[in-house]
Amino acid sequence: MSSGTTPPIELKKSQRYCRQLATSHYENFLVASILLPRRMRQPFYNIYAFCRTADDIADESADARTALDGLDRLQTQIDRLFALQTTADHQPQADSPTPTAGLFPALADTVATFRLDKQPFDDLLSAFRQDQRIKQYETTPQLIDYCSRSANPVGRLVLQLADSLDPTTAALSDQICTGLQLANFWQDVSRDHAIGRVYLPADVRERFGVSVSMLAEPSTPPALRESLAFLCDQAENHFRRGLPLADHVPAWLRGDIKLFAHGGLATLDAIRAIDFDVLRVRPKVGKIKQGLLVARATLGKL
Repeated sequence: MSSGTTPPIELKKSQRYCRQLATSHYENFLVASILLPRRMRQPFYNIYAFCRTADDIADESADARTALDGLDRLQTQIDRLFALQTTADHQPQADSPTPTAGLFPALADTVATFRLDKQPFDDLLSAFRQDQRIKQYETTPQLIDYCSRSANPVGRLVLQLADSLDPTTAALSDQICTGLQLANFWQDVSRDHAIGRVYLPADVRERFGVSVSMLAEPSTPPALRESLAFLCDQAENHFRRGLPLADHVPAWLRGDIKLFAHGGLATLDAIRAIDFDVLRVRPKVGKIKQGLLVARATLGKL
């Protein structure tokens, strides 16, 4: 479906851009997997492309000011996109063309087709801005609040694609998405520290006697390993609480929900397999393990 006044050729170019961006990034969490019906893959790619673009701006810009400027530009595009969607029953006016930069024609088409809410996009951009201002977290609740905006909105958008968003599914999805975000943090302790970020909250660091200076060590000190064991168990609890979501979504989405959760659990297992030595080596879920997860999901064995 072409969105508003976007020429079909422009929409196709944008869809191709989103598809290439989504399929060219390695992810432990099996984004937009082959289990999705063909008709649903492009909408997943379009949403993923937005998330990937915002994340790259936040993480790879030369400095905080450059990142904030880039995120502000994305916010302006999102504001404009949704303003157009609400005009004349979701049809842009002839004198107000749909945003044409990169991913936005495809994203606008997905927003219109599935009547997506604006709040998840705003929340994601809010979290990425926060990354430019807050480099360390004092308490676990503060970190969970960050996850509620950096990860949970993606799950809610996926539920909207499946016409399955309600209070029950939202709460279960939030558990899985928070688990995914936490698993990513504990996988990337070294990488995050290298760019000036410490996601291990101070209350946990104090409990286990971990100092920020330990994060610069070539190998992970015992105290930090103990804290990561505790944090990985917490993340696993999020996944376990969220897994019943698969029973509340259409059949075509169940396999992907299980893959998201079990992909996250596999990341935690990869961290445990290296005895939590995340400063020496970045734990990674290998292609064979990913393939096994996909095969088990296909056979309904997850």
